[in-house]
Amino acid sequence: MEKWLNKPPMGWNSYDYYDTTVTEADIKANADYMAKHLKGFGWEYIVVDIAWYSCEAGEQRDKYQYVPFAKMEMDEYSRLLPDVKRFPSSKGGKGFGPLAEYVHSLGLKFGIHIMRGIPRRAAYLRTKIKGTDVTANEVANAYSICYWNPDMYGVNPKAEGAQEYYDSLLELYASWGVDFIKCDDICRMDAGSSKDEIRMLHNAIEKCGRKIVLSLSPGPAIVDEQEFYHETANMWRITDDFWDRWELLLDMFDRCKKWEPFVRAGGYPDCDMLPMGKLGKGFGSERDTNFTIDEQKTMLTLWCIFRSPLMIGAELTKLDAATMELLTNGPLYRMLNEVTESSEIYRDDDFIIWTGKSASKRYAAVFNISKEEKKAPLGKLDEIAGGYGLPVDSKDKTFDGALEAWSLKVVKKDEGCDIPSHGAILLVKDI
Repeated sequence: MEKWLNKPPMGWNSYDYYDTTVTEADIKANADYMAKHLKGFGWEYIVVDIAWYSCEAGEQRDKYQYVPFAKMEMDEYSRLLPDVKRFPSSKGGKGFGPLAEYVHSLGLKFGIHIMRGIPRRAAYLRTKIKGTDVTANEVANAYSICYWNPDMYGVNPKAEGAQEYYDSLLELYASWGVDFIKCDDICRMDAGSSKDEIRMLHNAIEKCGRKIVLSLSPGPAIVDEQEFYHETANMWRITDDFWDRWELLLDMFDRCKKWEPFVRAGGYPDCDMLPMGKLGKGFGSERDTNFTIDEQKTMLTLWCIFRSPLMIGAELTKLDAATMELLTNGPLYRMLNEVTESSEIYRDDDFIIWTGKSASKRYAAVFNISKEEKKAPLGKLDEIAGGYGLPVDSKDKTFDGALEAWSLKVVKKDEGCDIPSHGAILLVKDI
């Protein structure tokens, strides 16, 4: 993939709060909030997640997350369109063009979720593939299906018209002004055609004439395929759906350690969305995140020093002051955008330590994974902080006198620093 993307994407995705039910009004409200309150800290993508084309999304949520064989909006070339009831500006074949234009007018970027493959409805109706004499049923592989979503068939990569189908999708999305595509049912390559479909999607993006971020879901991504991911995509999920449970957050340390050697500009292993604030309305009832503030600090600190993309899952218009403070921490997000090297360098039963550096700063993230408040092992940092090419006798190699990013206080080694259970500190020091 062309390496024009030199920092991990930061934005908001509709899924954790709205599930399949997000509307145009919801998207605009969250975009307005981001532009006013979060854009200055690097947040810029607004992403419409799954089932935006379904005319029955959410109508039988007590039985189905995705209504089987639901009516869908679709054009004559087998390409799905937004549901006009939920996205009224799409009426008349305008698609997401008007909504993308609105998001762009705020100085933000616009993204959509898609499923791997071609609509089953298109195969049944034998609709056309643009630019060919082929119909959808000739491109579809009826044996290549997603086990959790009933909307699509996989594309047979050897079929005439297969690449042309993906090319037509990206031609349409580029005309709408799409900046970000999250493609689902593809990252972990469950289907035999998944790898080919990633490449076809990549090729279509390269042809479309627009810079579009390609995000692959769900995970876990395959570590042995890391070079392929780098060649074809910009970000790829290293986990299945991540939710607000401590055991999932603790597990992410292992995943980040495994993937850390393969993070580089243009391609970012993805820890998934940030389940913060208000969640779950589209799943049946609105609720607050189960993560404590300290666990959220741990999550954000790990995601940022690892250099994962960041996608907020909360309803932005309902953010409280404490969550806003987490999402507007200047030193944290500067680190995300500037750090060029990072790794886990220490672990025991109580603490995990990551260090990183940029052109002008060194970072140390200390995570308390125990069930009790504990004093940070700052002496341990002196032992490991020499790995920056600095003279052995240099006082600059220590983190004594570093700024702690969450409290914005200077930390002195002789004074110590307490870290709450499941909490974190982030030390920042100029080189």
